Amino acid sequence: MSVQPFKVEIPQAILDDLRDRLANTRWTDQIQDAGWAYGANLADMKALINYWQTQFDWRAQEKAINSFAHFRAEIDGFGIHFIHARGKGANPIPIIITHGWPSSFFQMLKIIPLLTDPQSYGGEAGDAFDVVVPSLPGYGFSDRPSEQGMTVSSMADLFGRLMAAELGYSRFAAHGGDIGGGVIQQLGLMHPDSLIGIHLTDVPYYLQAAGAPSADLSEAERKFLAKAEKWGMEEGAYAMIQSTKPQTLAYGLNDSPVGLAAWIVEKFRTWSDCDGDVERCFTKDELLTNLTIYWATQTINSAMRIYYESRHNPSSSNVGKRVEVPTALALHPKDIELPPREFAERSFNVQRWTEMPDGGHFAAMEAPDLLVQDIRAFFRPLR
Repeated sequence: MSVQPFKVEIPQAILDDLRDRLANTRWTDQIQDAGWAYGANLADMKALINYWQTQFDWRAQEKAINSFAHFRAEIDGFGIHFIHARGKGANPIPIIITHGWPSSFFQMLKIIPLLTDPQSYGGEAGDAFDVVVPSLPGYGFSDRPSEQGMTVSSMADLFGRLMAAELGYSRFAAHGGDIGGGVIQQLGLMHPDSLIGIHLTDVPYYLQAAGAPSADLSEAERKFLAKAEKWGMEEGAYAMIQSTKPQTLAYGLNDSPVGLAAWIVEKFRTWSDCDGDVERCFTKDELLTNLTIYWATQTINSAMRIYYESRHNPSSSNVGKRVEVPTALALHPKDIELPPREFAERSFNVQRWTEMPDGGHFAAMEAPDLLVQDIRAFFRPLR
């Protein structure tokens, strides 16, 4: 067994350097009354950065993070960081929960106690889970890949081995969204006998569309793909540069905390159910804790590279194959373009389809209660 306890401890020198860099920011200009039309708004960013520099208490956030049990495991020499929270009750089932970009394991902290101890949060003891929340390779406190080829399939293989060989779970549940959802999809294709079921908050449409003749698509599917293409042209520039030249972008984001904040916070605002006010969904402390994890670990470059790997290693994604493991989709209205059910059914054995009343791309932070209720309901008959 390679699993070892781990504690999140950011050296003080890194925090001191961060504050110095924030204080010495060379601010750009902005068109008058532009709001967020051109990108991250200057006034809003100045307010957030001032808070980061003068009021944000990383040590308080670090203490809260360390209230969970953290570990690291070495799998073929690659280090994976994860939280492992044991469920309360007679027979909790194991579940692996995976985040995406530009979030981190921190996104999932609100739902961990709801899943491990449902009886204390209005649920039934019989719905308890053993929860495993890893940092994706290249993210947070997991290792940064030093060689090409760390795709969602590679990540799925690492996580499958983490759950089975390192933690001893021969069968387990899985939940994810965004890149994490892609990893869970690959788990379903590569290790179907190990999975009780999978629960997703979105559908990777670029995989589902591949190989589907346009004549076979329903009208709803064609409209969805047209909207997705339009969204890509208007909002997808981040994905294009991250999938083609992430290294060039990384020099600026790894050197400037304000640049990093603008790149990431703009996505939290655009992809959440906040109606243009990002702090309707996330507190400054939440936004800055996620940012500080990226900054302190210097993982923005390695995190972005998954886009490049996915673009340049399409054969590794099992394009066109269908996941036969029982699947649930919980779709939040302000997430990135929502597909019709028949589109999801091309690639998943969809047994539960829930259209949520609110929430966006970061469901575990935005609507934790709704999300957990749906996870409990889906897995209850599969236990």
